[in-house]
Amino acid sequence: MGADCIFCKIVAGVIPAAKVFEDKQTIAFLDIGPLAEGHLLLIPRAHYAQITDLPAELSAAMAAVLPRLASAVLAVTGAAGLNILQNNGRAAGQVVDHVHVHLIPRREGDGLGFRWNAGSYAVGRADELTRRLRAVLS
Repeated sequence: MGADCIFCKIVAGVIPAAKVFEDKQTIAFLDIGPLAEGHLLLIPRAHYAQITDLPAELSAAMAAVLPRLASAVLAVTGAAGLNILQNNGRAAGQVVDHVHVHLIPRREGDGLGFRWNAGSYAVGRADELTRRLRAVLS
């Protein structure tokens, strides 16, 4: 447990949360600063700061519950879609240093927006990155 971690305090019951789902490894609750009504956070009970720290088994347990949570959010909110978002590190917008996944209900014209500034690779760069990534993963 992170001593100053707000999510660890929620897991421990020290800080209340609007919990909607719990199992042995995860908890899902309403975000206290929602981007849309029904915005959920899914966290592991165990403290891991970033996704790169998370054991594969725990990552799989979190992924296994996502479809059920997504279906519930869509059913309850009537939203047309939803974003599933995981910020990893400050540069990516992570504010709480405890792995968490956002489930954000979306509606046409909701004004939330999402930037996707697609680019392209210089000649040969994709091949180089592919080679280097495969080397690290092997």
